[in-house]
Amino acid sequence: MKRKVIITVFVLTCLLSLNVFALNGAVEGEKVSDAKYMADTLWVLVAAFLVFFMQAGFAMVESGFTRAKNAVNILMKNLMDFSMGSIAYWAIGFAIMFGTGSAFMGTSGWFVPADSTAFASLEWSSVPTHAAWLFQLVFAATAATIVSGAMAERTQFKSYLIYSVFITGIIYPIVGHWIWGGGWLANFGAGMLDFAGSTVVHSTGGWLALTGAIVLGPRLGKYDSDGKPRPIAGHNLPLAALGVFILWLGWFGFNPGSQMGADAADISLIAVTTNIAAAAGAITAMITAWMFLGKPDAGMSLNGALAGLVAITAGCAFVSPVSAAIIGALGGIVVVLSVLLLERLKIDDPVGAISVHGTCGALGTILLGFFHSDQGIFFGGSFGFLGAQIVGVLAVFVWCLVTGFILFYGIKAITGLRVTEEEEQAGLDYEEHGASAYPDFNVSSIR
Repeated sequence: MKRKVIITVFVLTCLLSLNVFALNGAVEGEKVSDAKYMADTLWVLVAAFLVFFMQAGFAMVESGFTRAKNAVNILMKNLMDFSMGSIAYWAIGFAIMFGTGSAFMGTSGWFVPADSTAFASLEWSSVPTHAAWLFQLVFAATAATIVSGAMAERTQFKSYLIYSVFITGIIYPIVGHWIWGGGWLANFGAGMLDFAGSTVVHSTGGWLALTGAIVLGPRLGKYDSDGKPRPIAGHNLPLAALGVFILWLGWFGFNPGSQMGADAADISLIAVTTNIAAAAGAITAMITAWMFLGKPDAGMSLNGALAGLVAITAGCAFVSPVSAAIIGALGGIVVVLSVLLLERLKIDDPVGAISVHGTCGALGTILLGFFHSDQGIFFGGSFGFLGAQIVGVLAVFVWCLVTGFILFYGIKAITGLRVTEEEEQAGLDYEEHGASAYPDFNVSSIR
């Protein structure tokens, strides 16, 4: 009897110990899960803040590369495209981009309800819906502000407000749905890949900028009577350089943040490929400009760094550092050639936005078909994947040209798009805003 009691007590003690161990394990598991959830969320928010700071970078680049008499106008445009875009992307843009719907667009999740099940395409990330929205919002604002640079110094301010809403609320989100929201390009053939938005963000902004620049026409004095281009120097190259360095910094949120989680090894590699591509782009742009222009042009070199960043954005998580250097170097070469070509075609882009974002965004997306570490042609991959990349680039190009021309010609017909010759000559700061960026100086002397 005594032996039975001892055995019973022993068995009960073992079972109790196992239960306590299991409970402790569950608690530890919950702690680990909670810690990862917090780390992922904090990283995505910090990355969003870095990308938001890129708005300042774009404002500095654009104002530095243009004339002093238009600086206030440019600052206002960069302020208001984010402000207008925030409301539009909150109300409808995020739902169109990531909401459940068709292969063309999302049709659920309006006004971003936090507890909604409408955003099935984001279930791969554990971060809260509102954190995901904020991160995606700053991308949408980037696409809109790209357009500002190509249309600078001659666009009516009220017209800019109108097209900012349409870009962030409709045109850009539909492209995003096609590729990131489970739409038709994500499922076309081998499936198009664009990790952080060489095409989704940058080419979309760049191609819309192209349509806007064509509809507007060149600035007064850009071409002589024989149709030859004349340089119109920006008023503050140090300011433009500051903007480029801010953008370079912001890209460490743009690309690693697109992992949507604090996975140390992954975001570290992405940061490395991002930086190497930017450096390579700056170097090759400098060399290319030196060859074609006879001098190591500073403006071209600055845009070369941005070109490398744009080109690597599609594949930053999928390529090696060596491949990133090649992609960035090709971006630096192509951006210079693209700027010179567009100038000859009488497409006036004061800051090179079309070449940096449109041309090099498409280039980087297609190059991923060659350099992807698993699926790229150079690494034993199939032509099916390369084909999907090319189809995606072409589809977005056509979409942006069609919608862009409809948008800008529509605005031109209804409210007007371009300022008068008198307003353009006087500068948009006084004419549109009644202010000057440099009230203590004679602006005409630093044009």
